[in-house]
Amino acid sequence: MAQWTASDIPSQLGRSAIITGTGGLGFEGALALAKAGGEVIIAGRNAEKGAAAIARIHSEVPFAAVRFELLDLASLASIKNFGERLRSQRGSLDLLINNAGVMVPPKRQETEDGFELQLGTNYLGHFVLTAELMPLLVKGKSPRVVTLSSIAARNGAISFDDLNAQKSYTPMQVYNQSKLACLMFAFELQRHSEANGWGVTSIAAHPGISRTDLLHNAPGRRSVIGITRSLLWFMFQPASQGTLPTLFAATSPFAKGGAYYGPDKLGEIRGAPTEAQIPPQALDVEVSVRLWEVSKKLTGASL
Repeated sequence: MAQWTASDIPSQLGRSAIITGTGGLGFEGALALAKAGGEVIIAGRNAEKGAAAIARIHSEVPFAAVRFELLDLASLASIKNFGERLRSQRGSLDLLINNAGVMVPPKRQETEDGFELQLGTNYLGHFVLTAELMPLLVKGKSPRVVTLSSIAARNGAISFDDLNAQKSYTPMQVYNQSKLACLMFAFELQRHSEANGWGVTSIAAHPGISRTDLLHNAPGRRSVIGITRSLLWFMFQPASQGTLPTLFAATSPFAKGGAYYGPDKLGEIRGAPTEAQIPPQALDVEVSVRLWEVSKKLTGASL
């Protein structure tokens, strides 16, 4: 996959995709899929940003089959409403990219349903979304689910005794856990698909360190991490580059189920897509199975 770029994306004509997140990596992924001829639904919680993303894509790809759908990953009701709408509108889905996320809010926050915000949005929200869309995915053409993790997962641990950080909240530690959970979910979803004959390929990806608004949104521009993002912007690769591992996982005929892709240079901080280093804790099947079952109990979702 040497120096794989967006120009290597196979034609997406006749394929449908949902990607969560209206800006940054989500926008760049949607733009690339639209350019390749795919039908793309951008799902996000801000209708104004969604409309702006659609307008930007249409400015570059005038006849793109792209639209926005309202989805708040911090609300189980919103996710379920989204799933019901999509199942009433269509009979199948070929690609789901679990992309959207929040990062290191300085104070502990909760989702509408009482989950810690990072775990609830980054992981549990996408867990439920995947469950809601699975009836469509199993009817898709060579369907795939791509879930975004992070190099932060290397430092993650699943704290079952304080999963929602109610006893102790350390922003980065909780973010690390959420992204490790995403990675373990991708692997466990592949195992479930193979065991149950769903025919859905599950793959994980991470963007390295990319120039998005993620570090500005939650911690804030005046936080230490926000200032670092602003002043050292040149150390962060463009979002269009950061989304390439995701696009490779989503579209390449060479992408493998149960694999993990990220950038190939500087410790996976930047570069072209390649197979990423999997943190040893992400390979713990016993923990993955337990996390899957706990996630079902917490959310009421069933895969």
